[in-house]
Amino acid sequence: MRFKALTLLLVAAFTTSCAHTPPLSGPSLAVLPVTELPPPTPAMADGSERPYLIGPFDKVEVDVFGVPELSRREIQTDAGGRISFPLVGTIDANGKTAEQVATEIGNRLRGRYVRDPQVTVNLTESVSRVVTVDGEVREPGRYPVVGRTTLMRAVALARGTTEFAALSEVVVFRDVGDQHMAALYNLGAIRNGQYSDPEIFAGDVVMVGNSPGRRLFRDILQAAPLITTPIIALLQNNN
Repeated sequence: MRFKALTLLLVAAFTTSCAHTPPLSGPSLAVLPVTELPPPTPAMADGSERPYLIGPFDKVEVDVFGVPELSRREIQTDAGGRISFPLVGTIDANGKTAEQVATEIGNRLRGRYVRDPQVTVNLTESVSRVVTVDGEVREPGRYPVVGRTTLMRAVALARGTTEFAALSEVVVFRDVGDQHMAALYNLGAIRNGQYSDPEIFAGDVVMVGNSPGRRLFRDILQAAPLITTPIIALLQNNN
């Protein structure tokens, strides 16, 4: 009830503020009465540990134990997530784990070419499943999402925040189905245990501190600068 009341106050403050200030260029916000940013797809909502799934333009290394000519081969998937391997042909690796691809290669080699193939596939470079971390972090960039990753971990991948970062103004952008959403988080509140560290998914964009992302929540921050709970919003295009 406390969060719902706070949300209603923020919506009112946001509406009043917009009446007296020029609209932001680009999308506006519709604050939602929830405390968690939904995952990109419902299948990701169970909170279980998720293995990395190979995607387009990722690089993998394939080894067939005891067969030098089929080992230490680095292969990049094509735009459809497919790879081509000697004696095996084309394999659709998109959306599969490295273990699943290794099993398929082994099954195709078994009997005809290698009696009992021992195949390993390792991811060497991730391109398709990354999170973008920008703003006031030490090393902005795109980082691979392997297994479960949280907001704090994503910031840590970028070597942490700079001395100029506004920890209470961290924005996460996410596409949920055909909806564009954003969430405002307070890293200080997370560190203090005031609420849980939210999960980050491949495709998310994390903007820390004094980045352009904070402009979306400008009116809310002016109305209630001491927010210590997540604020989730649906991005709406201005006509």
